[in-house]
Amino acid sequence: MKKNIPNINYTIKHDLCTGCGICQGACPSHAISVVAQEGMFRPVIETLKCNNSKGCHRCYDVCPGLGVDLHRMAEESFAEENEQENEMVGRYLRCLTGYSNDSEIRFHAASGGMISQFLVWLLENKKIDGAVVTKFDNSNPLMVSTFIATTKDDILAARSSKYAPVTLSRVVQDVKNALGTRYVIVGVPCHIQGIRKLMNVDKQFCNKVVGLFSLYCSCGRNFNLTDFILKERKIDRKNLQSFQYRDDGCLGYLKAKVSMQNVLLKPFNQYADSCIEGDCQVYKEEFQSYYHPLRSFFVPRRCLFCVDHYGELADISFGDIHVEPYLKDKIGVNSIVVRKKIWLNSLLQCQKEGFVSLDEVPFEVVSKSQRMSFKKKGRNVAFLKIAKKLGCVVPRYDIDLSRKVSLHDWLDYAQNRIQQFCGSHRVLWWFVSMFKAKIKIH
Repeated sequence: MKKNIPNINYTIKHDLCTGCGICQGACPSHAISVVAQEGMFRPVIETLKCNNSKGCHRCYDVCPGLGVDLHRMAEESFAEENEQENEMVGRYLRCLTGYSNDSEIRFHAASGGMISQFLVWLLENKKIDGAVVTKFDNSNPLMVSTFIATTKDDILAARSSKYAPVTLSRVVQDVKNALGTRYVIVGVPCHIQGIRKLMNVDKQFCNKVVGLFSLYCSCGRNFNLTDFILKERKIDRKNLQSFQYRDDGCLGYLKAKVSMQNVLLKPFNQYADSCIEGDCQVYKEEFQSYYHPLRSFFVPRRCLFCVDHYGELADISFGDIHVEPYLKDKIGVNSIVVRKKIWLNSLLQCQKEGFVSLDEVPFEVVSKSQRMSFKKKGRNVAFLKIAKKLGCVVPRYDIDLSRKVSLHDWLDYAQNRIQQFCGSHRVLWWFVSMFKAKIKIH
C-alpha cells in the first residue's frame, strides 16, 4: 500500500516551518504563496490548485523544517573533495580568516566584508552571472527582500546582517527565468538545506546553481524583534528612512535614520547616541546592547531544534570570529569554512589579485570562536529529545542523538519556551524590558 505523504501543511501544523519559502518555488502547480503572518513568513496553500491528493508532495520533500540527513547529503555534495570532518564544523577542506582590502566594504559589513568582496570579484571576473542576496526593501525599510544581484552596487546594497525573517520564495523561479546559467545563492543553513533538497528533484534549477554560500547562524529572529526595538526606543517607524542592524565596524552598531520631528529623540541608554544628518536624525546603538539580551525572546520555535550552525551543506560558509586576537580588531574579520576546491581556488586567486587578505587557521580556532555551535550539537539535541518526550513532532537528522538529557536541559527548555511566549505577545513586552535590564552587557 502506497504511503500517503502530506504537503507543507504538515510542517505548519507542527510548528516546524523555518519561513525559508523554498516550498513556493518547488510547487509545480504554483499553489503556494509565502506571506508574513504573526511575525514570520509562512506558506499558504491554495487548495484548489494543490495536487497533493493526486500524489504530489514536492513541498514536503524539500522542506528543511522537517529535518535533513546532514551526513548523507554532505557526502553526496562533496564526494569528489578530499575533505576532513569535524563534529562541529562538518566537512571542510580549509578553515580561513579573512577580510576585504577595500576599507569601505570592510567597515560597513557585519564583520570582514568577505562575502560582499568575493561576490563582487566573481561577478567582475565573469565567474558567475549573478548572486541571490538579501537587502532592505526600498519601500519598507524594515522588510527584507531577496533578489538576484548582477552588479557591484547590487551586492553592496545587500551587505551586513539582517536579523529578521528572510524568505527565498521567489528565488527558484527567478533563477530559472534568468538569462544566465551560473548563479550563487547566499543564505543561512536552513535555506541551504532546502535548496540542496530542491536541487535533487529540480534539474532545471540545479543546472543553473553553481555555488551555495552560507552565513553562520545561531538562530533566526522574527519581525517582533525590530518592532520591540523601535517601540522601546520610541522610534516612529512611519518616519523611518533607513535601518541597519549592524553597521560601522565590528561588531558594529544598530543605525536608524528618522525624518526630523518637532522633538529630538534622546539616546535611549548609555550605549546609544543620536546626531543630525541633513533633515534626518540618526539613532546609533552598540550591537551587543540590544542583541545579546533579546535573542531568546524573538526566536522562532523551530530554531530550538536546529543542529546546523555553520551551514554544513554549503560550498563555503562565512561568519564572525569571536576569539583572540581577532576580537581586538574593531573593523572586522571573517572566519571561513571552505568545502569545495573550485571555490577555494577562486578565493586564493582573489587574494593573489589583492582584493582580500586570507590566513589559514586550524578548525579548532573557528570552532572555539562560535560557542553557539556547541549549543546546537548539545543543548539543541537535548531539546529535540525533550520535545519528543512531550509528544511533539520534531525534525529528523542523521547525526548522533545519544546525548543524555539532564534536569538543567529541562529547565533551559522551559525558560526558552517561556521567553518565546513573552516575545510573541506584545502585552508581555514589559516583562522583556524588565528581564533585559538585568542582563549584563558584554
